[in-house]
Formats: sequence, C-alpha cells, structure tokens
Amino acid sequence: MEKTELKDDKSKEVEEEQVVSPWEVSAKDGGKIDYDKLIDKFGCQRLDESLIQRVQRLTNRAPHVFLRRGVFFAHRDFNDILDSYEKGEKFYLYTGRGPSSEALHLGHLIPFMFTKYLQDAFKVPLVIQLTDDEKCMWKNLSVEESQRLARENAKDIIACGFDISKTFIFSDFDYVGGAFYKNMVRVAKCVTYNKVVGIFGFTGEDHIGKVSFPPVQAVPSFPSSFPHIFGNENIRCLIPCAIDQDPYFRMTRDVAPRIGYHKPALIESSFFPALQGENGKMSASDPNSAIYVTDSAKEIKNKINRYAFSGGRDSIELHRKHGANLEVDIPFKYLGFFLDDDAELEHIREEYGSGRMLTGEIKKRLVEVLTDLVERHRRARAAVTDEMVDAFMAVRPLPNMFN
Repeated sequence: MEKTELKDDKSKEVEEEQVVSPWEVSAKDGGKIDYDKLIDKFGCQRLDESLIQRVQRLTNRAPHVFLRRGVFFAHRDFNDILDSYEKGEKFYLYTGRGPSSEALHLGHLIPFMFTKYLQDAFKVPLVIQLTDDEKCMWKNLSVEESQRLARENAKDIIACGFDISKTFIFSDFDYVGGAFYKNMVRVAKCVTYNKVVGIFGFTGEDHIGKVSFPPVQAVPSFPSSFPHIFGNENIRCLIPCAIDQDPYFRMTRDVAPRIGYHKPALIESSFFPALQGENGKMSASDPNSAIYVTDSAKEIKNKINRYAFSGGRDSIELHRKHGANLEVDIPFKYLGFFLDDDAELEHIREEYGSGRMLTGEIKKRLVEVLTDLVERHRRARAAVTDEMVDAFMAVRPLPNMFN
C-alpha cells in the first residue's frame, strides 16, 4: 500500500499558531515564520550541504546563490531527481505564477530566477503555468482581466531569460482541455471532499470553483498533460516553488502512484520578507511593503531608506558599541538574496554586525544592488514583444529540449 503523504493542516493551525497555505501566510503574534516547524508539519526534508555539493558536481557549475545561502531550504525527493540525472535519465521542470497584479515584486522573481538557473544547469525543458483561472476565483477579477494580467506577467517571466527552445508557458484559460483535462479528472476521482477540506481549509462559504481547483495545479506534474512536448514518455518532474505551495503537491504526490505516474519532486524556498520586517509574505495591497520591478531608482531609494526595517541601534554610540542585530535587519537579509559576492556579504556581516558599518551605509549598498537588478529586468522586459509572448505560449513540440 502506498504511504500517504496527506496531512490535515487545519487541525494543527491552532496549536502551531502560524498559518502557511497557498492563500495565507501569517506568523505567530506577527513574528517570524518557524521553518523548522513547517518542515516537520509538512513532512518535507531540509536541503543539506551534501545535496548542494552534489548539484555542483553534476552540473559542473557553482551552486546558485539561493542554494548557497539557504533560500531554497527544503525538498521532496530532490535526491531521487539527482540519482535519475546521474544515470542519464531525463526530467523536466514545472513552476508557475498566479497573475493577480500588473507588476511583479522581487519576491515573485525569486522562483523564476532560480528556475532559470536549474534550466541552464541541467539543460532540461520547463513548463510554466499561469493560473489565471485561480486568481479569477480567489480575487475580485473578471475572466478577461485575469487573462490580461497573465499575458503581462508572462512578459516579466520571459524577461528572466528562459530558453524558448526548452520552455512552454501556458495559461489555464487557454490550455486546459484534452489530455490535461483527462489527468485533472483522474486526480479529482482520487481526492475526497473531506480530504481537500483537510488539506486546504475550505469552508461551506467557499464556492465550488475553489474546491475543484487543486487538480488544475496538480497535473502539470505529469508529462502526459503535455503530449505535444513529451508524447508518451513518463519522465520525472521537479517543481521549484515557495513552500506555501506545498499543500498542492502533497496531494499530487499522494495521488500520482495510484494513477500510474511518478511523484513530482519539489525544491522549496522560504518567503522573501516585506520591507517592514520578516513576518510572512509581502502584501500586493501595500506598495510600500515591497520593491516592484516597475519601481524607479528614486522609488527604490525612498522605500529602502524610509521603510526597510533596520537592526541598527537607536543611536550611533549604541550601534558602535553593540553592532546591528542581523537577525531582524531587512537590508542585510535582502543583500543575502541579491548580492552575489560571498566575500563582500561576509565583510558586511562582520562590519555591520560589529557596529563599524552604519545603517545608512548598508542601505546605500542595497539601493545600488537593487537598482541595478531592477534596471536590468526593466530593459529585458522592454525587449519582450507580444509576438514573443505568443511564441512562448504556442502549443508546439520542443525538439531540442534536451540538447
């Protein structure tokens, strides 16, 4: 009998006092997310140094900064993916985006930056799902507005540099049907109403669209959902995502062997903290909680200087004496994501942590790093035409996807 991976999340919310679901992230008493508790609750594994070294050996390139610094910190069966790859077996990548806003913030870019690295390092194909149907059902958006936002978000995704010969981007409203829909029905028949309520916390007030949505996000994990790409090959799937998406794929992994597919493997990231502090995810409804890829250099500087929570002390005298509290300092945490130079980051850790570097200095360095990142993204996005979006989203074979 296949061991079940499903856990009833709702029953534990009260005792854990932190909520992490695809639609809500909140820490206990507005504090930090306890990732060790989350790993224990979800039943995934911590990504250890031996796996990171193995990635370096197999790909013959330095591990991505998000691996080196523990941004992607948990996994399910990533070791099995590496075993398969080492034997010469194929796999593909699957990630996605729920298009609920016109512009992406830096937190939205993280899974795509990392997925781009994985595609380049392992030389594998990628499918990217735009869940315009999900956002239409969860947000106050019309079908047409959800579709428009999906295309706008696709431009930001393409700007991350994905290889068109190995990448298929699809929106649910446009693509769901045929083989994809058949897999949705196969999954749906295996998951009871009580089970989906237990996993996702749906209530009697939720419309039936929400209850029926999880199979839509599950089945890109199965290669037969893309017959134009994979034909009849039953190859493995690796999903890079934030850990709040884990409930979908616990459900998927439980069902997969029962309908003849491999369990998808996952590699999961922590949350990118809001400017105001590390208490969950950023809010799209508060533009000052995040740096957006549409922000000007002036806006980035203003947001960092005014809103980025500092671990520096109340006076220069106290700061020189005690140093900054790096555990809560947002500028230092952001540099941990986006400053590629390990030696410089370590220098800042020592100088700022000891009090020799002041808050204004670390914020100045962060403004430089983020301004450069956002400007590069803006230039790349400006080069993405509607014709390029159409080309990435065309239902087509990818004959060179493993070359």
